Amino acid sequence: MRIERQQGPAHRRLTSNAWLRDLKLGSSGIQATQKKPTLFAVSRRQKGPGEWTTWFNIDHPGGQGDYERLDAIHFYYGDRVCARPLWLEARTTDWTPAGSTGQVVHGSPHEGFWCLNREQRPGQNCSNYTVRFLCPPGSLRRDTERIWSPWSPWSKCSAACGHTGVQTRTRTCLAETVSLCNEASEEGRLCMDQACTACDLTCPMGQVNADCDACMCQDFMLHGAVSLPGGAPASGATVYLLTKTPKPLTKTDSSGRFRVPGLCPDGKSILKITKAKFAPIMLTMPKTGLKAATVNAEFMRAETPYIVMNPETKARRAGQSVSLCCKATGKPGPDKYFWYHNGTLLDPSLYKHESKLVLRNLQQDQAGEYFCKAQSDAGAVKSQVAQLTVIAADETPCNPTPESYLIRLPHDCFQNATNSFYYDVGHCPVKTCAGQQDNGIRCRDAVEYCCGISKTEEKEIQCSGYTLPTKVAVGCSCQRCTETRSIVRGRVSAADNGEPMRFGHVYMGSNRVSMTGYKGTFTLHVPQDTERLVLTFVDRMQKFVNTTKVLPFNKKGSAVFHEIKMLRKKEPITLEATDTNIIPLGEVAGEDPMAELEIPSKSFYRQNGDPYTGKVKASVTFLDPRNISTATAAQSDLNFINDEGDTFPLRTYGMFSVDFRDEATSEPLNVGKVKVHLDSTQVKMPEHVPTMKLWSLNPDTGLWEEEGDFEFESQRRGKREERTFLVGNMEIRERRLFNLDVPENRRCFIKVRAYRSERFLPSEQIQGVVVSVINLEPRTGFSSNPRAWGRFDSVITGPNGACLPAFCDDQSPDAYSAYVLASLAGEELEAVQSFPKFNPNAIGVPQPYLNRLKYRRTDHEDPRVKKTAFQISMAKPRPNSAEESNGPIYAFEDLRACEEAPPSAAHFRFYQIEGDHYDYNTVPFNEDDPMSWTEDYLAWWPKPMEFRACYIKVKIVGPVEVNVRSRNMGGTHRRTVGKLYGIRDVKSTRDRDQPNVSSACLEFKCSGMLYDQDRVDRTLVKVIPQGSCHRASVNSMLHEYLVNHLPLAVNNDTSEYTMLAPLDPLGHNYGIYTVTDQDPRTAKEIALGRCFDGTSDGSSRVMKSNVGVALTFNCVERQVGRQSAFQYLQSPPSRPPATSTVRGRVSSRRQQRASRGGQRG
Repeated sequence: MRIERQQGPAHRRLTSNAWLRDLKLGSSGIQATQKKPTLFAVSRRQKGPGEWTTWFNIDHPGGQGDYERLDAIHFYYGDRVCARPLWLEARTTDWTPAGSTGQVVHGSPHEGFWCLNREQRPGQNCSNYTVRFLCPPGSLRRDTERIWSPWSPWSKCSAACGHTGVQTRTRTCLAETVSLCNEASEEGRLCMDQACTACDLTCPMGQVNADCDACMCQDFMLHGAVSLPGGAPASGATVYLLTKTPKPLTKTDSSGRFRVPGLCPDGKSILKITKAKFAPIMLTMPKTGLKAATVNAEFMRAETPYIVMNPETKARRAGQSVSLCCKATGKPGPDKYFWYHNGTLLDPSLYKHESKLVLRNLQQDQAGEYFCKAQSDAGAVKSQVAQLTVIAADETPCNPTPESYLIRLPHDCFQNATNSFYYDVGHCPVKTCAGQQDNGIRCRDAVEYCCGISKTEEKEIQCSGYTLPTKVAVGCSCQRCTETRSIVRGRVSAADNGEPMRFGHVYMGSNRVSMTGYKGTFTLHVPQDTERLVLTFVDRMQKFVNTTKVLPFNKKGSAVFHEIKMLRKKEPITLEATDTNIIPLGEVAGEDPMAELEIPSKSFYRQNGDPYTGKVKASVTFLDPRNISTATAAQSDLNFINDEGDTFPLRTYGMFSVDFRDEATSEPLNVGKVKVHLDSTQVKMPEHVPTMKLWSLNPDTGLWEEEGDFEFESQRRGKREERTFLVGNMEIRERRLFNLDVPENRRCFIKVRAYRSERFLPSEQIQGVVVSVINLEPRTGFSSNPRAWGRFDSVITGPNGACLPAFCDDQSPDAYSAYVLASLAGEELEAVQSFPKFNPNAIGVPQPYLNRLKYRRTDHEDPRVKKTAFQISMAKPRPNSAEESNGPIYAFEDLRACEEAPPSAAHFRFYQIEGDHYDYNTVPFNEDDPMSWTEDYLAWWPKPMEFRACYIKVKIVGPVEVNVRSRNMGGTHRRTVGKLYGIRDVKSTRDRDQPNVSSACLEFKCSGMLYDQDRVDRTLVKVIPQGSCHRASVNSMLHEYLVNHLPLAVNNDTSEYTMLAPLDPLGHNYGIYTVTDQDPRTAKEIALGRCFDGTSDGSSRVMKSNVGVALTFNCVERQVGRQSAFQYLQSPPSRPPATSTVRGRVSSRRQQRASRGGQRG
């Protein structure tokens, strides 16, 4: 029951289980232990006319005691209390009457109430008291009606018949100013329920028991047998009869059997059987006329509730209604749901909610954060937080003024007005808004509304010798969200040597959802309602350990690429089931094992529970955290759910996968009474030793669940007697993956952003980048690898970067360090250098905090090492340090500040090495964010759920690489003819085997339907090599196709080639490569790989210039000293041109980076 009390001029909430009688004081000090009837009032009616104030509590019992003085109350509350009260009442804040505390207290209506610590029993201080006063009629301020709603009706009496209980009532503060809401919002009073009536229970057989809640048959005997999963007997289970209050009947014996006399075999009575760590069993009494019956049951492992539907972020206007829904599964399933608003529990009696919370006639004070908590006998779990926005009826749902958004212009389009190659086209940030609501109140809105571009203006940009059109956003409004789909792609390979897992299965729960190909690649369309993507990768060849991963994905749509690493299975050994077997757990050469498995003799048993005494084929694979190269192969995301339902991280000291089989039949075997001996000297953080636990992985939820505790071992045999070991007990049944972990609550967030270039412009941020962190111990611990890892996490960058969870410490900055890396579509991004040039402005973090974080790129000490990661010390920001309050490290409770931090706030950076390509769209579109798509005839991609990428292969014969441009215009559609869709620039790639040949895979806009799906447009494409080039030949099959599909473009200029792009998806024989996908980057990546390879179904990172070519040009070398297009492009105005030649060395990088093009940012 939520009850408000006052604390000074503000108020806070507390919890109370009962309302108790109040002490009434009417004169000078009293001793509560002495009964003075003259000082007590039996009821208000005996005191004559008057009105009571609210309850006041302005002091706490620290120091000398608790002083609730009238003059101090006047100071804080003014005329909310009268000058000369007639009476006062006092009670403790947990509603115990002052007369029941046994403490010495003092009170007077004219002075107030006080309690002195020195007057109490030795070792006891005063309780915290609250008081109220009876004032003469009309002497109190009468604005309560305007500040508070009327009181609700009194609740039902809480007591059973014939007993005293409590009734409560509540009210709501209506004031906009919080300081006025300082009176109690809930009151209680004593009550007595109606008199008890005679027992009205009737029994179809037998007699009613003494408690009048069950039927009893004296001559009947129920026999039962209960087993564990796998068939072992369930000893010590408790059997209950379910009545109004469950009645314990008996416990199972060592064989899992029980007997209960006296129950009635009526086919209605329910038995409940419970055992720790298992889901309760519900049994209905058999219906029989016999004198005895037997029931059998098998426990299922208890599973903590798991959220499968989170409440969704929504926006509404005041007066509308909203439904927020939450759903959880588990064993047993949740039987209670609680809802919270801004962290405060909502009263179920007022809101009548269960898993669905309906709020009608919304007011603006109901906006904020909502989440639910599902609870069962096995535990509790909290949902993700949903944001509810409530705007006034006359308020615009979106800011109509677009935000600044810069696009990069072509290399020959420098803008003198801004002294840059950038132009501001504006954009509307995509966020949920309050649109038109239908009549239904649904968990998921039938139509989702987002802020988007509602009006554009066409502008002309003056370039060198030509004019470039563009569409500039000038208005934003609330409109239907663009429909998108989330896709996950990846590659599955061995952690040790990269061997792909060929033709393996991918499971989501018990359903197979995908399969890997020959190269280990897979694609998965994420189901719409997926909240947490848990995938299990199963190797049919049994080379690798089955691996469960929790993969982040972009819920707003687009594809995310993940590298999945799997441990190679340990070669099996043969064990004798009748012997005691010791299996070491450790994979670091020259180091002692982290732990050992001890399997006592005769501990193996079959799936049906029968003992097994033959030979055992055993494979135990250990993931050793002392080897940092194993971090990416960690199972799951190392999280568990605590008793309160919060998700907490684990720090691992090793994972092991077990596989025990009958050597003859390969039948999986279970094992009981397994001991795990952990060498405590391997735990380099002493504070972790007492909290070490054994965990097992739930493959359906990807969460770790506790198996048991560790205790210090009293003795060890042999040579290790001088060392200290921890021992834990476990059983191996249906689960086969275990973990040696400690819960770690020292958590922070790292703010990271990814950019398209070293210019680090906010508009050039990249979404969909997988940013990962490996938590390390920076202190020396192991000779072969001084930094053991403890946790691996990954997140996806969004429009405002990403917040990466990591362990941290506020006392010791070096308690943990973090190793951070980032990748996009399987290719690693670069971190900002730390040596020889250490530039805080480039790194993104100011001094002196940067020095405290000890930022180092991976090549800091060895330039031969890759530049794709950085390491920092996880120094938690100090609350009294202004320099550390603005990122890049945020305390765990400041996640919202991290997520909403502006680009100007401190953050760490990754960036792409700029490839030799450039994309320009007349209608700006961010290919990282499909939600940014807008309806326009000149949109490069006409359909947001279907992206068709087209490339043409151009061969250049000449001594140097040249830049090739495609200029794409409307060709046959009446709304677009002669208008520019966009341009693409790309530099040809040198052929490895031919010194004077290079080729370019050049994107052009595909022909096809435009956004209105009314008629097709044959795009007019001009292919223009920049330089002294002459067209030598055209693919004969392409030429024939174009001749047979009129109209035919004119080609009088031999320095270029013009065509009306084919409607059909031609293949490599034509030199045209077309791929359609639901993600633009993926479509371009696949098409580009095929173009490089010169095939219609292959992929290559090496340019093959002699196959699959559409056009051939002969080009001569440009004049000495003349700058190339890309050199000019890569030279910002603030830098001398010479700096761009340094970047020229990366021109041979894979041209597939063009797949990440589109509008920059």
